[in-house]
Amino acid sequence: MLGLLVGLLAFNLTACGDETAADDAVGPDLETGIAEDPEYGKAIFGPAVDADSKEDSFNGRQGLPTSVDNGSAAVWEVRNRWADTNTAEARKAGMAWPANSGLSWDEKYNRWIESMEKIDGHSYGKTFRLMTPYGKTLPAPAIECAETALFLRATFASWYGLPFFVEAADRDGRIYLGHFGFLRADGSRYSSTPAFKSSYRDYSDRADTWERDGWPSDATLRKRKLGGSQDDYQPFLGDGARAGTYFDEMFLNKRTGYFMVYLLSYFGSINLASPANLYNLKPEFTRAGDVLVKRYGRTGIGHVYVVKHADRGEDYFEVELMSGSMPRRQPKWEDAGQSRYALTAEAGGSDAVADSDSGETYADYGGGIKRWRTPVVQSGRWVNIVPKADQGTFVDASDKAAIGARPAHFGEILGTLSPEQKRDTLLQTIEAQREHLRLLPASCSARERREEAFDKLYDVMEAEFGQRRAEVDKTYRRLEDYVLPEMVYEQSKTCCWNSSTGAMFEIIMQKASEDTEDHTAGECREPTPFYAQDGGYDVFKTYAASIGRGGEWVAWSADETCPQANVNDDTEAEHDWTPWCTIGETILGGGSAPVGDGDDAHEPNNAAGSAATLAAGTYELTLCGGDEDWFRLSTRGGVKVTVEFSHARGDIDVQLSKGNTRVASSASTDDREVVEGSGAGDYTVRVYHYGQVSGCQPYTLRASL
Repeated sequence: MLGLLVGLLAFNLTACGDETAADDAVGPDLETGIAEDPEYGKAIFGPAVDADSKEDSFNGRQGLPTSVDNGSAAVWEVRNRWADTNTAEARKAGMAWPANSGLSWDEKYNRWIESMEKIDGHSYGKTFRLMTPYGKTLPAPAIECAETALFLRATFASWYGLPFFVEAADRDGRIYLGHFGFLRADGSRYSSTPAFKSSYRDYSDRADTWERDGWPSDATLRKRKLGGSQDDYQPFLGDGARAGTYFDEMFLNKRTGYFMVYLLSYFGSINLASPANLYNLKPEFTRAGDVLVKRYGRTGIGHVYVVKHADRGEDYFEVELMSGSMPRRQPKWEDAGQSRYALTAEAGGSDAVADSDSGETYADYGGGIKRWRTPVVQSGRWVNIVPKADQGTFVDASDKAAIGARPAHFGEILGTLSPEQKRDTLLQTIEAQREHLRLLPASCSARERREEAFDKLYDVMEAEFGQRRAEVDKTYRRLEDYVLPEMVYEQSKTCCWNSSTGAMFEIIMQKASEDTEDHTAGECREPTPFYAQDGGYDVFKTYAASIGRGGEWVAWSADETCPQANVNDDTEAEHDWTPWCTIGETILGGGSAPVGDGDDAHEPNNAAGSAATLAAGTYELTLCGGDEDWFRLSTRGGVKVTVEFSHARGDIDVQLSKGNTRVASSASTDDREVVEGSGAGDYTVRVYHYGQVSGCQPYTLRASL
């Protein structure tokens, strides 16, 4: 998602904001110089400063005059400066700091990020509960990775009247989006973007009375959605809730809500990689609120994380990251082990060669650990600088040797993992990518990240446990890994398809289960891999129709700029894995992985397509490492499923779906998970381990219909 493609396009962001709050149907036409994010189909602006530019310094670049703060496009009033420590407002107690703290607002931003509590995510994994200055809390929003970093920084600035702006460029020059609105370098409004101040309401004067009088709402803002090829639903706020609903619930200043739609829809990780907005940071100074950008190429895909937690002691240094993704999800909070692998990855700006033809290294692509520049006034103009207090942490973008050394330096200073922690961390990373693919099976980036983790797992298992590759595959591979193999991005049209769905994954895997179960005289059959063959995906489309799910199969579309759109056959990447049919007899008969001794009588029920049918009652069952259990329940009313087990033996989580819609999930750290659904119909229940568990684990499932 970090690359900027050459082709420019017009992108009409419908239902995102306009000059009058009353007209919900007409969105702005940002027709000049917008390119498309190559992974997620978002229209984004180019960087104002290239990642390898010489224009990188403490003092930044001259920006807009401060007079723009008083224009009709302004979003919020600037009343504080980031360096303030002793003004009347700076001395007040806040969300995560006491009165008279002596902290700058930059340091308070760090404290706010650090203090937000860990909660179960709506879909899977752990996320955070977001605190507001108004005593109101919300679960983290479902947004993509770069959006998470932009959202958090701009949100904090808006609440406390701090200056904020990001700089980018189109083919006509520099553009700015910040507290003063969406403006060109001459101070005029960009294209048909809103006059935020004159168009939308600010209810900040109700900060102390909203609990008594009610939270003010903007019905038009609640309908707004973010741009890109993927939806922005916020299911934890109710059916049909979009990003605009979340912003309406979060901001008393509704102008900020409308502003946020523009910020997240048109600025992305290429703008975060730009030294104009964030600066490169020395690893040992990492703290909460910093940003890790991974880039795989100048025009390639990547990923963005926000540092959620950084703990430095005398003899250890521990960092935890969080990141959104596509389809948009709540930011997933990674543990220290998983975060360590991200911080030491080659794509995080290392000196490893990324392109053998050009000789470019990952350090040339602008990735790595970064910190937000802070706006100050210089000679009557806004400039994003490195604060004086942080200038000792700065790494110049042109110093490729220092940039490239940072991932290895992280490896030296972060806490050492035990062999078991190394293994389990990689298995958690693999499972996280599988979770992504279960929602978006066409994602080539998730396939690539899964295989990167497997490559590291092979090394760890051989060095630490003496296990060869075939043993690792037999123990940890799942059928879905073979069905959704890694692809050569530039030669595969599947990689341009961002609108595949969870229902399609179920169809694909049901076919795979039938493929592998259909064997004669003990001869194993390989599953049909999901990518374009013979010009398309007819084999899956036909199969979907044959099982009565033809209406759920979505036709291929180029959801991003796609030079390879006309390929007849996609290109599967070369694999060093052990083929499906040669990794052991236990695989014969299908399923998602080898099953161990002690599996229950409902096997094989390792995928939605082979789900075992249950009636109301209590069932004593077994879940083996590397396995999943799927069940089908039919009810004329509601359904409630309770799963009880010993968490000490393994963390079991549960998901409940109705048709192709996930209606509930439970992923606590207790010995009991409960999911419920209302209304008549057919439900499917997925019971699975979070992380890797060896052996088999008993559990009790109670179904109430």
